[in-house]
Amino acid sequence: MSNKEPQRNYKTGDIIMHQGDDGESAYIIEDGLVEIIIERPDKSQHVVGTRGAGAIIGEMSLVDNAPRTATIKAIEDCQLLEITKDDFSRRLDSADPVLRMTIQVIMTRYRDTLTRAEIRGEKKHWPPAEIVELGYTEETDAVESIRIGNDFKEALKKGEISLHYQPIINMEEGRIMGFEALMRWIHPEKGFISPAVFIPIIEDNGLIVEASKWAFKESCMALKRIENLTGYHSDLHMSVNFSSTDFSSEDFVENIYSTISESDVTPKQIHLEITERVLMQQPDNARETLEMCRKAGMGISIDDFGTGYSSLSYLHYFPINTLKIDQSFIREMHKNESTMELVKSIISLGNNLKMTIVAEGVETLEEAKVLKILGCQLAQGYYFAKPMPEKDVTELVASWEAVDL
Repeated sequence: MSNKEPQRNYKTGDIIMHQGDDGESAYIIEDGLVEIIIERPDKSQHVVGTRGAGAIIGEMSLVDNAPRTATIKAIEDCQLLEITKDDFSRRLDSADPVLRMTIQVIMTRYRDTLTRAEIRGEKKHWPPAEIVELGYTEETDAVESIRIGNDFKEALKKGEISLHYQPIINMEEGRIMGFEALMRWIHPEKGFISPAVFIPIIEDNGLIVEASKWAFKESCMALKRIENLTGYHSDLHMSVNFSSTDFSSEDFVENIYSTISESDVTPKQIHLEITERVLMQQPDNARETLEMCRKAGMGISIDDFGTGYSSLSYLHYFPINTLKIDQSFIREMHKNESTMELVKSIISLGNNLKMTIVAEGVETLEEAKVLKILGCQLAQGYYFAKPMPEKDVTELVASWEAVDL
């Protein structure tokens, strides 16, 4: 992967890339203007075109390891956004096979066309690249995704990503049983960025692996600190979310074990939260990994149960011991009779399989009481407590009084 900064600023006259150099990345011109210069064998230089805001430069490096075919010089102050070869390859690998093959063929033929045209001295009458490259909403969204991904990488390095912890409550006893760790990002310019926005982006670009390792270690350390300050002794648990990309990481289990050892929490205090997407995309790998974690004493939770491709076969094939009912069902169960029946069915199913049931997004006393009557053991939501920083959640645990339902 390139070691260059994800966003580059160039002054007028700066050389952005040299013909013949190895190409590690492509760049989107966010602002400014560049000229493309080709040097002929006789060392003469010819300006063959210009590119402005919205254009992509250096794109050939994404499909092969050939050297740069041209020199690119800033003729105005420029701001560039990097697309690394690794990022492009990861997205291409996950694309439809026909789409992947087509993109590779088009890019290779484009390079070949440029080379042959240069040899024959043909004049090109194609429209400026920026006109055809970024003219649609989908492509603009793609650029924004790259920008957010790059910003997140920098934010993680700078310590700008934090964790908030939402208490999980025992419905029968009214006491705090544990927490779910949730990532929070306050961007220095954009402000709060929702996890619903940045999590899918860092899953796509692979940053989720680094982010998950950080989140798991930090949440385990926080759990130990909370226990030490509140007098709990291995009675609380921490739920941490993992993606299908995490399960593709070769050192996933090793990292889990080493972090538990380093933080001095017990395996039974750790709950790994996964979605049905993980089970669909990595079925065999996920099963083997989860079984190792279960044998070590960790809990395995299916998050947002019922919102994806729920199948009873999941509950048989994978070592799952907790089902989390998605908040959308809790929100609708008093408004929609069929949703109420679905919630009843999930709770009944879980109890029959000796699983723990957690209701997410409980916001009212009425919801909490109904869930308790139906046999739901655990719940989290704004009725009990919102996600909060470690300091606040430590104070909450220290002063908690049992909730009477």
